[in-house]
This record gives sequence, C-alpha cells and structure tokens, in this order.
Amino acid sequence: MLAACAVVIAVTLVRHRTAAEDEDPSETPDVIEYMTMWIGVVYAIVLGLAIAGVWEARGVAEDHVQTEAQALHEISERVRVYPPDVRDRIRADVNAYVGHVVTVEWQAMADKGEVTERGDELLMRLREDVTDYEPADDFQAQAYQPLLDQMATADQARNARAGSTGATMPGVVWFGLLAGAAITIGMVFALQIRRTTRELVLAGLFSALIAFLLFLIWDFDAPYSRGVTASAEPFLHHFPGVSQK
Repeated sequence: MLAACAVVIAVTLVRHRTAAEDEDPSETPDVIEYMTMWIGVVYAIVLGLAIAGVWEARGVAEDHVQTEAQALHEISERVRVYPPDVRDRIRADVNAYVGHVVTVEWQAMADKGEVTERGDELLMRLREDVTDYEPADDFQAQAYQPLLDQMATADQARNARAGSTGATMPGVVWFGLLAGAAITIGMVFALQIRRTTRELVLAGLFSALIAFLLFLIWDFDAPYSRGVTASAEPFLHHFPGVSQK
C-alpha cells in the first residue's frame, strides 16, 4: 500500500515538472472524465465479485473442516456400544488421525498446498477397523450402519479439504485484476491532477485502497496457507486431547 502511494505521488510530481508551462489541468476533456468514471465503476464491480468469490471459498473450506471433525467425533462416540477392545482401538485410530492432521498435515497444507500420504494411511486404517467389525447383537448392528455413514462423510470431507488447499483464482483472473488496477490508476494521470496536497493525498489513498483490496483477494485465495486461513479449531474442539504445533 505504501509502495502504491509512493509510485502514484512520484509519477505525479515528475509529470508536473515535465509538463508544459501553458498546460491547464482544467481543460481535461469531458470524455476522459466520463471514461474514468465508468472504468472505476466496472473495476469496483470486478473487485467486489473477486472478494466475494474468495471469501465464499474460504467459508466452504471451513465447512469441510467442521464436517470432517464432526464426523470423526460421532464415530468416536458411537462406538461406545462395541466391546472395549474394539471401541478402544477405533478411538485410538481416530485420535491418531486427528493428531496427525492438526500437527503435521495442517503445516503441510500451508507449506506445500497438499495433504499427506500418512493422513491417507491413518484414515484407511480407521475405515478398516470400522467396516471389518462384525456386530455381535442387534444393538451393535443398529450402530454399525450409522458408523459407516459417518466414516463416508469424514472421507468425503477430507477429499474436499484436499481439493481446497490450492489457490482458487485462475491466472487469467489475476491478469484482469492487475491490468484493471493499472488502467484505473493510470486514468488518474489522464485527468491531469495538480501537485496540491489535497489531490496528492486523494490519489495516494485511492491507489492504496486498490492495493489493499488486491492483497485481501490474494490472502483469501488459498484458504489453508496464507494470512487469514481456515482454522483447525473444530478438530481441537472435539478432540481437546490433541495439541497443535
């Protein structure tokens, strides 16, 4: 933002010094003012849509985490009707998987933009323990199918989380956003602004605002790996026994 302000003010000062002595800023053609207004309106709409898109993608990423954590919590609680050895083994598998996600895999998503193979292995082991058990009575049989449903939900949420680790904005959209920013700020100079404190401050603030909005889009673009990221708090809430590095 400071760099954007500095560039705009520096260009304005240089342009003012190199301008012809008889140049009159008040003689800016009306068509340029009209074009500048509409370019600003169109670019504001594009920025708004981009911010809404990345914000929605971040919300969806948080929903994936919440769904996965809730499904694993349900599995851990519903196995209470199973024999102690089976129950303890499944709960140990759940805790091992959650511990790996919040300590190792979360960092891997931030650094590499992908989930880990170890997480896949731990979830597969949990699935095998859940599906391979044969209910011994009707009470356990009634809990078996819901456990399978929760296991499928957790697996689906993990796959969705894995698909949301990367950036959501295509490169062509970024090209349009950056080109639009350059054109929008460039039109400020087409208006032949003068070297007054008021106009320099307004030009600097305008360019800083655009820089901030672009940074905001970039920050939200990768839900798990940049400044304002989706949190692992749902896992920690349902499984307070695990700690996050």
